[in-house]
Amino acid sequence: MMDWSIGPEEQVLWPASVLAGVVMCGAVYETTRQISYRCFKCYDGLSPMQKVEWNNRGFSTFHALVAAAVSFYVVMISGLFSEDVNNSIIIDRKSWLSDSMFGVSIGYFLTDLAMILWYFPSLGGKEFLLHHGLSMYAICLALFSGKAHMYILMVLFTEATTPFVNLRWYLDVAGQKTHRLYLCNGLALFVGWLVKSIFALGFYSIMTVPPTIAVMNVFWFWKISKGMVKTLCKSKALTGNGKTD
Repeated sequence: MMDWSIGPEEQVLWPASVLAGVVMCGAVYETTRQISYRCFKCYDGLSPMQKVEWNNRGFSTFHALVAAAVSFYVVMISGLFSEDVNNSIIIDRKSWLSDSMFGVSIGYFLTDLAMILWYFPSLGGKEFLLHHGLSMYAICLALFSGKAHMYILMVLFTEATTPFVNLRWYLDVAGQKTHRLYLCNGLALFVGWLVKSIFALGFYSIMTVPPTIAVMNVFWFWKISKGMVKTLCKSKALTGNGKTD
């Protein structure tokens, strides 16, 4: 049976972490807006809704980088889940850092979900509502039970593909689909989602909630694959025309 008791440290750490996640999103959103206005000429040419999504993807990218870095450190470097360091079973191991990361991620998902609902469906459809809802459910379950922190951290590490997704969108709306960076980013995105999908099918299949996320990952991977093939075909066609000229 799971122990749902919350200690005095958690009573302060969890709300503070969630609040920090919300504040982080707001700060990065505004920072993205200010930097983009000053440094990117294409930003002024965007529609109001595109500017909102541009800034939204700014804190989405920032959260993904932080979540991936912290998850990698806790799982692979900190020694928390090493058999030589801790005698307890892996599913029971946790730390203040994993608790904090979960709280920050909940703050991010709440902020992003609020924006999705406010601008629905411009920032994302029902699949995003499902994804964010399931993600927050799984993270909250790990927080309150104190179990499976390693598993949730491994899932958060897969957020490492998010910056590639966002960069693809940025280059698209900036009119840079013919730039070499667009092609390179597409290939990196394809490889990242290929690894992520294989991981999802192999690891998520033993759980209850994650299989739904696994199916969504496969669906998005299929769309990314189609986009990559389309981009490669266009690139090949442009190269052929250039040689002909």
